[in-house]
Amino acid sequence: MRAGNARYLKQADLPASIPVFPLAAALLLPGGRMPLNIFEPRYLAMIDDAIGGSRLIGMVQPSLDGETRDDGEPQLCEVGCLGRITSFSETGDGRYLVSLQGVCRFRVEKELASKAPYRQCRILPFLTDLDAEAGADEVDRAALLKAFRAYLDANGLEADWESVSRAENATLVNALSMMAPYGPAEKQALLEAPDFRSRAETLIAITEMALARDKEDFGKTLQ
Repeated sequence: MRAGNARYLKQADLPASIPVFPLAAALLLPGGRMPLNIFEPRYLAMIDDAIGGSRLIGMVQPSLDGETRDDGEPQLCEVGCLGRITSFSETGDGRYLVSLQGVCRFRVEKELASKAPYRQCRILPFLTDLDAEAGADEVDRAALLKAFRAYLDANGLEADWESVSRAENATLVNALSMMAPYGPAEKQALLEAPDFRSRAETLIAITEMALARDKEDFGKTLQ
């Protein structure tokens, strides 16, 4: 896996512990890109430290059941995604604009006690993610594009189909998953899908359910 100027090929290329950024309904996948607008002081400090170190942070959702720790901070989902800071700028009003590129997913092994203002975890990386294209040829591309087109048509949206047609399966599956306007539970299901084929099938199923629900709601308004 290449992210920015770095290559991650084996476990030794990855840190055993990372700073984490809990963010609901945010989905970063290996190879994908995520923009972040950082303004909270603790996360400004996190970015400062990451820039001076490995440039890696972990994106992870707060626990889907709303469970909190004794200090009121949310518990974390078990699976997140490691991202490398590939671009960084200051706004002049105290914010950082950051772009992350996904490296690999991870499982939270343990949250660490730290004097830093941000949270840190020891992680178990999904090493299979470091092969960016592994299994992508098993994706049912036609079914995925059919569901994507149906969603666009139902919502009066357009797409750059020329760019879509040129995209490799891995890029297409992960880009559509990250763009999909679904909630935290759906985003977590897409993140935890074991491979590209399963992720594409999960996205198709979620999209078909959303379209069926919208059609049912529309029918009710006409009654």
